[in-house]
Amino acid sequence: MGLVPFDDRQRAEMAANLAHFAVATDVHPDGRTAAGTLKRAAVCLIVADDGRGGASVILTKRAPKLKAHSGQWAIPGGRIEAGETPIEAALREAHEEVNLELSPDAILGRLDDYPTRSGYLITPVVAWAPEGSVLTANPDEVASIHYIGLGELRDGDPEFFAIPESENPVIRYPLGGKFVHAPTAAVLYQFVEVALEGRATRVAHLEQPVWAWR
Repeated sequence: MGLVPFDDRQRAEMAANLAHFAVATDVHPDGRTAAGTLKRAAVCLIVADDGRGGASVILTKRAPKLKAHSGQWAIPGGRIEAGETPIEAALREAHEEVNLELSPDAILGRLDDYPTRSGYLITPVVAWAPEGSVLTANPDEVASIHYIGLGELRDGDPEFFAIPESENPVIRYPLGGKFVHAPTAAVLYQFVEVALEGRATRVAHLEQPVWAWR
């Protein structure tokens, strides 16, 4: 498993890859425009120092008392409030969930909007955390914070499989001996493909497990 360094060169490479990527917005899995039918949300995919010189992404485990998707792997994020841009919402959610204050200068770029079966259109925003940032979980929303090395993520082997309920393949990402499911898995997969590898890979068609449809 190769170490991806947390340094200026890596930041510049990821920013360049994201800048060259033509982001797809407001889409449905079948390729049609969502036309305002989905609620808008944003997530902040944070690239942070793992404390050993390596770059990692931040995942959380959602608090067990939450009404929706409790206990699941997640990227800090939530609904876009009235008057907010996706970037503003992503930065606000990073502060609310993991107590990380990021400036707009921390933004490296965006990934494709991802439509969920539960009725949201998620805009993933990629941000670079300052070296030495200390994250703390908001217990009302987050049970635990996890640093996933970019090397582990890059070396991961996403699985795609069929279900009778959909014509599109389901994606899941094996990490740490467990599976991360879509939408988080789809966002992580596109992050690796676009930001790390420079490949224009689309993921809006990738399906979620049926239990995540509500």
